[in-house]
Amino acid sequence: MEPYISITKKWIQAFVIDLKLCPFAAKPFKQDRIHYRVTLARSIDLLLEDFVKELKQLVQTPPESLETTLLIHPFMGLSLSAYLDIVEIANQTIEICELEGIVQVAGFHPEYQFEDSKSEDASNFTNRSPYPMLHLLREDSVSQAVDTYPDVEQIPNNNIITLLTLGEEEVKERWRDLFE
Repeated sequence: MEPYISITKKWIQAFVIDLKLCPFAAKPFKQDRIHYRVTLARSIDLLLEDFVKELKQLVQTPPESLETTLLIHPFMGLSLSAYLDIVEIANQTIEICELEGIVQVAGFHPEYQFEDSKSEDASNFTNRSPYPMLHLLREDSVSQAVDTYPDVEQIPNNNIITLLTLGEEEVKERWRDLFE
């Protein structure tokens, strides 16, 4: 499973941190407080079992040791549309586990594409990851980060501007470098 984690870490460094797509990612990344879990799940049921295990581990571990979790699931072969359904199911699972307001989930997918954009648009890389993954975040940490960051609402627009300014070719080259 190490190659999946290694490539994911390269993605976090090259895109998320170096391009400042998430201004809150550098600290837990550098402090090694991100848990990476590669699941072998090939069905929604098995993925949700692993998701619940990771939810439990996250809430039972102090944030000083574990800030956030990336549940990487490269073996399901989900289209973006099917993947977005998985993200919705993950949100429902958080509610069922009575963790709403404690944990939230964000989804990333290698084929992420904004509505009304072309697949090759550099802006799509704000939400593209090398493998499909569910990002489990602590609500308290998100709230604290939002409270201390000026103009948090501008982050998505700034990310799109950053990637468009970088240009399609440079973004694709960074992407290819992840897998070398």
